[in-house]
Amino acid sequence: MYKLSNGVMIPKIGLGTWLIDDDIVEQVMVAYNDLKHIQKWNHASDNWFCPKAENNLVKGGKFSYTMAAKDGSFQFDFSGSYDVVEKPHKLNYHLDDNREVLVDFKKENHTTVVTMHFDPETSNPIEFQKQGWQAILDNFKKYCEGLK
Repeated sequence: MYKLSNGVMIPKIGLGTWLIDDDIVEQVMVAYNDLKHIQKWNHASDNWFCPKAENNLVKGGKFSYTMAAKDGSFQFDFSGSYDVVEKPHKLNYHLDDNREVLVDFKKENHTTVVTMHFDPETSNPIEFQKQGWQAILDNFKKYCEGLK
């Protein structure tokens, strides 16, 4: 559960579920965390990109991804620290504003189910946040499918 600024408790938002072949699970985990890959998939639409990425994939390690509009009109850093790193099946981290994100790569019948849960922020409507996070995960999925 996540507490909004008005005191209302809401559940974490879950999204991004899809199946991948077991034989590429470790390759997918590398693509999710390696700097050379992150900058290729970490954007919500084709008019955005990730010009800078830093990632120290260990418990307590920090990450920071710059998300920027290609026209230069806006950019922000998406950053936080890892709480749990269990390669290749689980990542839990918290963002700099203390919201929590859980990423699981769970084996099921010769495939792996990839899911993400996150605490929403309070500045934007939840549906807008779900669409943005899902778009990034869709780019990640498409990128990983090209790795086969």
